[in-house]
Amino acid sequence: MKFGTKAIHAGIEPDSATGAVMTPIYQTSTYAQSAPGVHKGYEYARTGNPTRTVLENNLAALENGKFGICFSSGLAAMDAVIRLLQPGDEVLACDDLYGGSYRLLTKVHGGFGIKSRFVGMNNLAAFESAIRPETKLIWIETPTNPMLNIVDILAICTIAKKKGILTCVDNTFASPYLQNPLDLGADIVLHSATKYIGGHSDVVHGAVVTNSELYAQKLRFIQNAVGAVPGPQDCFLILRGIKTLHIRVERACQNAAKIADFLRSHSKIKQVFYPGFIDHPGHDIAASQMRHFGGMVSFNLFTDTLDYAEKLLSNTKLFTLAESLGGVESLIGHPATMTHASIPREERLKVGLTDSLIRLSVGIEDVSDLIDDLNVAIDHLS
Repeated sequence: MKFGTKAIHAGIEPDSATGAVMTPIYQTSTYAQSAPGVHKGYEYARTGNPTRTVLENNLAALENGKFGICFSSGLAAMDAVIRLLQPGDEVLACDDLYGGSYRLLTKVHGGFGIKSRFVGMNNLAAFESAIRPETKLIWIETPTNPMLNIVDILAICTIAKKKGILTCVDNTFASPYLQNPLDLGADIVLHSATKYIGGHSDVVHGAVVTNSELYAQKLRFIQNAVGAVPGPQDCFLILRGIKTLHIRVERACQNAAKIADFLRSHSKIKQVFYPGFIDHPGHDIAASQMRHFGGMVSFNLFTDTLDYAEKLLSNTKLFTLAESLGGVESLIGHPATMTHASIPREERLKVGLTDSLIRLSVGIEDVSDLIDDLNVAIDHLS
């Protein structure tokens, strides 16, 4: 079954009670039992909900996995994965990653004895030498947020398997339509489904998918025990968004490629980060593990001063200044003061995240209008 067909049909059947084509919203907190412990597969909504079950099966199919587990947000999903570890264990994460992920690793789980180190993953020999006996989880983002570096999933997972280390890939920037890390050897793939999977900026949601029955059992236990679960309305909205995922992401990729070319040719833009450029250091790897190069573009202005960045950010009309990404609408953001403000400035600068860096989440509007919007805003800079 091809991806577009999976998005609409995988794991989804008409409702057995009514024949409803769209999965119903089972808005209930509990379920009737005919005798103690005798029920129809559901007993309490934190433990399971039919709307959520359909979504979990659909997401698993999209990632070519066997088990999907849904959470109330992407960070709740990440928290569950980290809870697979024990005090004294270490997470080895890529050094360019979402600020919320950095905060969860260092400020939350760091206080409970789980250590984290952040390393570049482009030099495989250096990466392998950074692994220690206490390293129990390798955390990968690719493309990375916000510098759009590319990590070779197959190569990193091959090293991890050789050493018996768990791997998890945050696949939020790519979506299941562009990239399937389980096929490349990852143990777990994670999504902030708030982003491309939901696609309409109207729901917060997270999910993990795995082929391991053992990890699935452990993650479901954590899901139920901790209780960071999505409601049925949230699951319904994500299911609704998935049906157009391939169409939306395809258009966003097309628009992003044209916008990246426009920015690169502009005299007031110093540097553009976009893996679709042939001279991008990770271009060949991206071409081998992704179907397209994504809808995200980051760039630096001709000066690193914050004033110019703020002026540009305040002068777009179609690009909305807001956090998040992956919606049908185009967004513009300033990582240093928004999504990555929780990372110390000296750490941000090590990976090139300057005060002038601007991140675009390119939507599905007419690309000529988007380019005009950016052009007018950039021309306002003296």
